[in-house]
Amino acid sequence: MKTLALCLLLCVTAAANDWLTWRGPHGNGTAEGDPPVEFSREENLRWRTTIPGRGFSTPIVWNGRIFLTTAVALEQEHAPPPGTPLGSRGSGGAGLARHVFVVMALDFKSGNEIWRRTVTTAEPHQGYHRTYGSHASNSPVTDGETLFVSFGSRGIYALDFDGEVQWKTNLDAPMMMRYSFGEGSAPVVHGDTLLLNCDQEEQSYLLALDKNTGRERWRSNHDGLSTWAPPLVTEVDGLTQVITPGETTRAHDLETGDIIWSVEGLGTNAIPTPLRQDDFILLMTGHRNPNLMAVRLGGEGDLTGTEAVMWTNRRGNAYTPSPVLHEGVYYVLSDRGFFTAFDAHTGETFYQQQRIPDLTQFKASPVAASSRLYVAGENGIVTVLKLGKEFEVLARNSMGADEMFIASPVVVGDTLLLRGQSDLYAVGR
Repeated sequence: MKTLALCLLLCVTAAANDWLTWRGPHGNGTAEGDPPVEFSREENLRWRTTIPGRGFSTPIVWNGRIFLTTAVALEQEHAPPPGTPLGSRGSGGAGLARHVFVVMALDFKSGNEIWRRTVTTAEPHQGYHRTYGSHASNSPVTDGETLFVSFGSRGIYALDFDGEVQWKTNLDAPMMMRYSFGEGSAPVVHGDTLLLNCDQEEQSYLLALDKNTGRERWRSNHDGLSTWAPPLVTEVDGLTQVITPGETTRAHDLETGDIIWSVEGLGTNAIPTPLRQDDFILLMTGHRNPNLMAVRLGGEGDLTGTEAVMWTNRRGNAYTPSPVLHEGVYYVLSDRGFFTAFDAHTGETFYQQQRIPDLTQFKASPVAASSRLYVAGENGIVTVLKLGKEFEVLARNSMGADEMFIASPVVVGDTLLLRGQSDLYAVGR
């Protein structure tokens, strides 16, 4: 099997006890750990740490430290006035006020705070979704040498592991996201390049920065509206490609930004992370005109309507949660709590739209470890499912009726990290 795409994003080999980027050591939501099946605020809880402010970024873990972002309001937050146009400042959201934008490091074993760094103080250019949004929703990423964080319109920052800012850069203009749903696309690092997907309601573009200096290497402008999916970086016939999902999905040359191929067919508001299986990629949207597409790599030009599109699916797709890909099985969790397992090669289903108990909604993405899937819901319950071709619920674990999970779980060794509304939990054996 060829190397899965996001493994190529890191210039170091991730150890079993690291989670260096948004979707983990393999980029597909899986890890080699063995966290407990049953837990709660009392059972198998190692520690619980309160995080200031509001932030739904999924933490990362490197060398015994947890890194995360948050934004702390300095004054009463407010919504924009009625009638604010689509995609303009703060439309449809909340959260307008001056904030301090913060990066934090915690000790993995104890949850104790090691350092807290304010990288900027400013009022955001837009608000956020009242329930699911925050001004700190982009997961950090590290290459094992530097920590990279994106606060979108309020700056991109590189820090050392003591919290000292090495460089910072600002986008040329504020991003204007659809309905002010927030700037939630995680940055991606590959070799010496840091990549940011800046799809929005005005001029969309893919941005490549020199990871050592923050200077712009290239920018690929294109038509297209807001998306939140991070780029996928993968090698095809000796050429490194950067793939950005959207109503038109594009593959760019990593060195130049030139477009190699494109394909149409996804719906609006692309959010789930694209994944690679063998010599093809899996792309998914679950908003208007939802679609799941398997696209064979190696082509050039417009691939729409060609044999490069291996199969498609329009039923049971995820709008927000990213999928898990494990041993050729593609696991999809819909926002309404239905789980489907596809054969990644054919699109056939092993099971389809099986309902997770408790009738809750999901924004957090599932993760897999030790033959199990961990699914964190909006009702504070983490459901554990059997990993495989049969649907089976193994456990239901409540972290409190007052809890709600938007950030995704993280598995590191025998520990499961869960970021709630204001607390970070570590559960383990």
